[in-house]
Amino acid sequence: MNIQIKSIDQIHEAAREFVAQIGTDTVFAFYGKMGAGKTTFTKAVCEVLGVEDVITSPTFAIVNEYEAGNGQPIYHFDFYRIKRLEEAYDIGCDDYFYSGHLCFIEWPELIEDILPENTVKVIIEENEDGTRTVRR
Repeated sequence: MNIQIKSIDQIHEAAREFVAQIGTDTVFAFYGKMGAGKTTFTKAVCEVLGVEDVITSPTFAIVNEYEAGNGQPIYHFDFYRIKRLEEAYDIGCDDYFYSGHLCFIEWPELIEDILPENTVKVIIEENEDGTRTVRR
């Protein structure tokens, strides 16, 4: 599945398309270069799912928890700052990953060894014309 984001004005449309494809999957690993739009897209997905809280990158906290419109938790991770895999274990990432609730992970490259087998790899690429492509 490829989703094109032609401009920031269309990001919620792209997020709705992404949400429609979630199915029963719960753990999504977002790959992309710095500035590709991982946090911006995750924020839009959370908004489409009914999150009313302020959605920010969990760069320093490592994980932020939001409440979706249906009352279910959504976990948003950013592993950019971790130095050792043990740091992911220290925050109890396994409990989150196997909770059955949505988990959106930025910088999963740093913890790939402990991601669940059924983790969905999502790649966000910046195109030459400034648009973005989200590939699942």
